[in-house]
Amino acid sequence: MRVGLKTVLVVGASGVIGQAAAAEFASRSQWEVHGLSRRTGSGLPRVAWHQVDLLDRQVCLSAFSAMTGVTHLVYAAVDEAPGLVSGWFDPGSIGRNETMLRNVLDGLAGAGCFLEHVTLLQGSKAYGVHSHDPAVAAAPLPLRERDPLRPHANFYFAQEELLRARQPSGGWSLTVLRPTVVYGSALGTNMNLIPVIGAYAALLRAEGRPLHFPKELGVPFLAEAVDARLLARAIVWSCESALARDEVFNVTNGDVYSWRGVWPSIAGTFGMAPGGPDPISFAEWMPGRSTAWARLVEEHSLRAPADIMAFVGPNSLAYADMLLREDRSPRTPILNSTVKIRQAGFADCIDTEDMFVEWFTLLQESGVLPPRAD
Repeated sequence: MRVGLKTVLVVGASGVIGQAAAAEFASRSQWEVHGLSRRTGSGLPRVAWHQVDLLDRQVCLSAFSAMTGVTHLVYAAVDEAPGLVSGWFDPGSIGRNETMLRNVLDGLAGAGCFLEHVTLLQGSKAYGVHSHDPAVAAAPLPLRERDPLRPHANFYFAQEELLRARQPSGGWSLTVLRPTVVYGSALGTNMNLIPVIGAYAALLRAEGRPLHFPKELGVPFLAEAVDARLLARAIVWSCESALARDEVFNVTNGDVYSWRGVWPSIAGTFGMAPGGPDPISFAEWMPGRSTAWARLVEEHSLRAPADIMAFVGPNSLAYADMLLREDRSPRTPILNSTVKIRQAGFADCIDTEDMFVEWFTLLQESGVLPPRAD
């Protein structure tokens, strides 16, 4: 690690958030960047990669022994259970996620690092919106950082409590970011709908079909999103701004959207007509298209896994089944206030419809998805 640079360690750097964060730090000359994940690295320029299983304490401590110059920690790693939802309430899953962070902190301390700042990634689940308990889930809208959190089982809380307990002796500042649903280019992750929708569109187009909406279209349902690139800029800001220290911030694109509203634009990026509803379960439908997907990868020489499940990520299919719906009343939309982060100085925003168009266009142009049909 070179003297004079700030050195950031992005933990969970192969995920949708971590990959974007590592790339954003690497684009700035004043940062030396280290990425760490359980999976292999993505070949990002200017990112030193470390493949480590954070649940293996001895391997973890050994790996950190060489990272003596880390000044900033971005923690975006997560251990998710198959199917997602059950693991969100499981004590074992909560314990594993706490253990992973503990091993990172112990490893950095053992290496003699003098941390200046830690950024912890959470999400809207901190407000209990995913809970089956109506008393917890009925959080007042918009979701605001200043409102009291309703107690419930959540690994976010275990991790934050661990960090706050270590903070006095560590001497570092802490920023907690709570992004809403994140969209980016990372493949095979737990929660990223971009590869799921991209593969779905490519497969339907190969069958000569329009881009059917995969759920019944009910009353247009408002939702929020956050582009992984925008979130990455917020992460860098959290490491650099004095106004971000020891604060909690929601992060979104800054607008609301409905799937019905953006679906025609998504279809247009593939040169397809939007189709009517054709309800499916992605978790059931997508694995059955493995041969068809492998054929597309070969036909277009795609820079993508021929194994469709490696491309989309099984948990992302479960996530798509949760989110791609228009909706079933009386579910309340999950809307986050971003007034606090804007008042603190981070005012970046992007139109969500434009975000979808940009991501699918970028993946086509980079050869990860088949090119747009003329």
